[in-house]
Amino acid sequence: MTDRELLELAAKAAGIDYHATREDGTKCIYDGRGYWNPLTDDGDALRLAVKLGLTVSQLMNNREVEVSDYDETVSVNEFHEPDPCAATRRAIVRAAAEIGRNMP
Repeated sequence: MTDRELLELAAKAAGIDYHATREDGTKCIYDGRGYWNPLTDDGDALRLAVKLGLTVSQLMNNREVEVSDYDETVSVNEFHEPDPCAATRRAIVRAAAEIGRNMP
C-alpha cells in the first residue's frame, strides 16, 4: 500500500474530510485547517492515535513498536531501525488505515 493510500484510509478512520495533496507532490492531506501528515508529523500521529483510542507499546527487547486498537482487532508492528519515531508514526498510520479499510 502506498503512503497516499495509508493516509487516505487513516483520514477516513479519523473522520477527516481530505481534499488534496501539496502542490509540490508531498504525500499530505489538506483537512481544511492545514496540511495533515501523521507519517511525518509527531503531533498529527499522536492526535490520530488519541482520536482512535490506539495503544502504542514500545517492545524494547525486539526493538519494535506495536500499535493496537482498544479491542485488539487491529494490531500493527514496525521495527525501530533506523528511526524509532518514524516507525512509531508509521505503525499508528497503518493501524488507523486498517480501521479505515474496515469502515463502510
